[in-house]
Amino acid sequence: MSSYNDVLTIQDLSDYLKISKSTLYKLVREGKVPSQKVGRHWRFRKETIDRWLDETRTEEPDTK
Repeated sequence: MSSYNDVLTIQDLSDYLKISKSTLYKLVREGKVPSQKVGRHWRFRKETIDRWLDETRTEEPDTK
């Protein structure tokens, strides 16, 4: 069973990803972040976000 901490608010996810809420809202509107709207509020499953981060990881360019 999921715990309460498994569901993140926009503020929680903004803090977790270390990006501004306005940037996060933009990414959500563009469909770039997996999300669900509950009434007027966006919600995010932490497990889904972690999987999304792993899947969208980019390699850093070689600086040599």
